[in-house]
Amino acid sequence: MTSSAYFSYVEDIAPKNTIPALENGDRLTQSEFERRYHAMPDRKKVELIEGIVYMASPLRITQHGEPHAAIIGWLMLYKALTPGVQLGDNCTVRLDADNEPQPDALLRIEVGGQSNISEDGYVEGAPELIAEVAASTVSIDIHDKLKVYRRNQVQEYIVWRFQDRELDWFRLTKGKYILLDSNSEGIIKSEVFPGLWLDKEALLAGNLAKVIEIVQQGLTTVEHQNFVKQLSRQQ
Repeated sequence: MTSSAYFSYVEDIAPKNTIPALENGDRLTQSEFERRYHAMPDRKKVELIEGIVYMASPLRITQHGEPHAAIIGWLMLYKALTPGVQLGDNCTVRLDADNEPQPDALLRIEVGGQSNISEDGYVEGAPELIAEVAASTVSIDIHDKLKVYRRNQVQEYIVWRFQDRELDWFRLTKGKYILLDSNSEGIIKSEVFPGLWLDKEALLAGNLAKVIEIVQQGLTTVEHQNFVKQLSRQQ
């Protein structure tokens, strides 16, 4: 065997430099997390929370798919009549060096808000509102993620704890998350997005017609009209 043939043979049998696959529980920096994620042949929902990789389990339609769709539909109705806000469904968010979540839903102010869109198309910084449907992920969503979102100043955080038949709507107040209560009519009103109203009990009961009716009422208020005017001045 000639020397050139020998080296060619060695190159053929030598292990190639491959990017390690992401594994649940990996401890990684944000840059290494993204490098491995982009190398995945079958990309799926993977998040980096406090430097730890979390890979989503298969999602059931009743416990996650349908509630998720309900949240998106509610927020989509608000977005449709509120120019200047952007709705995201399972978008990667670069929060800080140890956290890159992929929340079920987010609502952000496009111009003049807390977050920006990077050159490669990702949300960077904290959206004003994040919503998570928590079934198998409830422990992460109400503990580690809550702390991360609070620290990064996500102004409102909604957690639908499906198995508990409960929904928590947190408002960042003086560095702490405080639960927003329903008013005497059973409606929770966003303090960041005027007109974003929710009949919590109707949502939990699957009465989407009532959910739509209530948010439509919020969209007719003077507060919402003034918010739309404010957003238009920022464009």
